Amino acid sequence: MPIKKIAIIGAGPAGLMAADVLSQSTTDYDVHVFEQKPSAARKFLMAGKTGLNISHAEAFEQFIQRYDHVEWLRPWVEKWDATWIQSWMHGLGIESYVGSSGRVFPVEMKAAPLLRAWLKQLAAQHVQFHYRHQIIDLKQQQLEILDLRNNATQQLDFDAIILACGAVSWSRLGSDGAWQKWLSASEIEAFQASNAGVVRAWSNYMQPVFGQPLKRVDAWVENSAKTQGDIVITHYGLESGLIYKQGRLLRQLVQHNQPMSIYLDLLPDQTVQQLTQKLQASKKQSSTNIWRKAGLDAAKANLIRELVDKSVWNIPEKLAQQIKHLKIELEGFRPIEEAISCAGGVKQAVLTQHLQLKSNPSVFCCGEMLDWDAPTGGYLLTACFATGRAAGEGVHQYLSR
Repeated sequence: MPIKKIAIIGAGPAGLMAADVLSQSTTDYDVHVFEQKPSAARKFLMAGKTGLNISHAEAFEQFIQRYDHVEWLRPWVEKWDATWIQSWMHGLGIESYVGSSGRVFPVEMKAAPLLRAWLKQLAAQHVQFHYRHQIIDLKQQQLEILDLRNNATQQLDFDAIILACGAVSWSRLGSDGAWQKWLSASEIEAFQASNAGVVRAWSNYMQPVFGQPLKRVDAWVENSAKTQGDIVITHYGLESGLIYKQGRLLRQLVQHNQPMSIYLDLLPDQTVQQLTQKLQASKKQSSTNIWRKAGLDAAKANLIRELVDKSVWNIPEKLAQQIKHLKIELEGFRPIEEAISCAGGVKQAVLTQHLQLKSNPSVFCCGEMLDWDAPTGGYLLTACFATGRAAGEGVHQYLSR
């Protein structure tokens, strides 16, 4: 059987998983990974700086519902789930554990040891890496490649090409979206910021609590289920994993030309009746002290003063209702460049079940450049790993015909 030449564009988690599949499938593949940055998986490393949350150990049916295209991703995420990922890490000499929240972390917490072990294994499997090599154009099975070290270009033909180029956030780490010009506009769902902060113009009164958390609050978008967690007040608005979880519903409001608002219960462990009792005026205590004893710390108290009309502050029942159902009108999301991930990308309809482009059967797509979305918590990486492996298997099936 003649040697088949395969190009993988992008050395992030999806591209590396595709390389892993193909380099173990047969010795008849010559696998080349092209990466425009000087090193691999820069966004992966950035994500792991404060603790690499690589997956989530919750029950699968609950896990898969975190995605917006459940049935499309289901077979891959089920096959390469959190248990599989932990076993794969163990095979690389990296032990993992499940935290109290169900999130899966490597014991060392960092991404770098895992990446080093992974790249070492791929090198042993004869995967060839070409760093600082930028793909300028893709036409059928031919790539035009710019060597950024010497500005020399060359055209090379491949039997199959896997695009694992990422989306359009954090472009300085490599995912600049330049690949979109290789596809037709009709093949791509427009990108939107996902897992991003939301914008609210605060008055100067809020400055003292910038950077402070709203601890243990419930958040929801109108007519949706409540989710509990912390939210950080920032100079531009609000940010946190709890905010990210509302992102999909907030985007839907924008798409339907509805005002973008979020609701908070600042003290979810207390009823309106309990709060009303605690907020009763006292000659011996200032309102600030009464609020504090009721459970409103500085961040929550300032937010109430910012958003609730002053005429309500001294009416316990009305104030309690505001604390339990505080509406925050928003102006939009932070720029997509700052987003942890993106919604949108290559549409399911233009791909086969093996992630093969219908318009160019030699090309396969995987990872964040596909049109799927999920919150943080290990879901993003899990789907990148899974779709990378699915694309690798798709190429193997295609070349084995």
